[in-house]
Amino acid sequence: MLNNYLKIKPEVQDALKKGIPVVALESTIISHGMPYPENIKTAKEVERIVRENGAIPATIAILNGKLTVGLNDEELDLLGNSKDVVKASRRDLPFIVAKELNGATTVAATMIIAAMAGIKVFATGGIGGVHRHAQDTFDISADLQELANTNVAVVCAGAKSILDIGLTLEYLETQGVPVIGYKTNEFPAFYTRKSGFKVDYRTDSEIELAKALKAKWDMNLKGGIVVANPIPLEYEMNYEDINNAINDALKEADHKGITGKEATPFLLSKVKEITKGKSLESNVQLVYNNAKLAAKLAFELSRL
Repeated sequence: MLNNYLKIKPEVQDALKKGIPVVALESTIISHGMPYPENIKTAKEVERIVRENGAIPATIAILNGKLTVGLNDEELDLLGNSKDVVKASRRDLPFIVAKELNGATTVAATMIIAAMAGIKVFATGGIGGVHRHAQDTFDISADLQELANTNVAVVCAGAKSILDIGLTLEYLETQGVPVIGYKTNEFPAFYTRKSGFKVDYRTDSEIELAKALKAKWDMNLKGGIVVANPIPLEYEMNYEDINNAINDALKEADHKGITGKEATPFLLSKVKEITKGKSLESNVQLVYNNAKLAAKLAFELSRL
């Protein structure tokens, strides 16, 4: 039945059958996270980095109503250029499929489709989380609930710093999702290596991380893990500068009444404008860094 909805690129399907490591990649960053043409350039470079580090890339999207695992250059270009690509989370999948639309997958939707295909490791920029003032708005990303339920490891640069990071970590703890710092004791905040919050565990090797993943899933402990991989030091933004930019962007979003799924793209775009493009460069470099670690993790996991 699932085959009626799922289309896996032959290269990816072959790798999965042979036990060759595969890394899932999201598509929201292409359609909604970065401007053209940086989005296409970044997507193709991320795939190259995954290959360079021993794994097969599988960018995930919904194309003409098909859950598609592994995209070609033409399909990447379509996602990066088209204005009518729907931002897709869990709730949106059945309707995008039924209407035969094109959709760019969020962290949550990418995890779902990766799990359907049998992919265990996923690289993204930053996870969604609990938005600031969530005690009034109840604005909590579906990414967190997906991490609690779907067996995929998510390699990220922490949570986007436009969020309430403390509440995000509290939510993950409640849901039993381990937060692992890769070569760090502090949970990174996307543009910066520090947030003021600690991770649950630290690991300094991909092998140790792969063993923990295998043990978790061998014991049927449902759900994913967050692998928090700080942005490289040379691309980190000044902590005070980025927080000031985020606060200004949040005030403008509040003034304009921008909420829900439109909030994150607006805030990231506004922060880029305020920082004169520096935040975009940091965003690109942290994604590259995560792709490299995810490929190495997938390689070690495939050996166990």
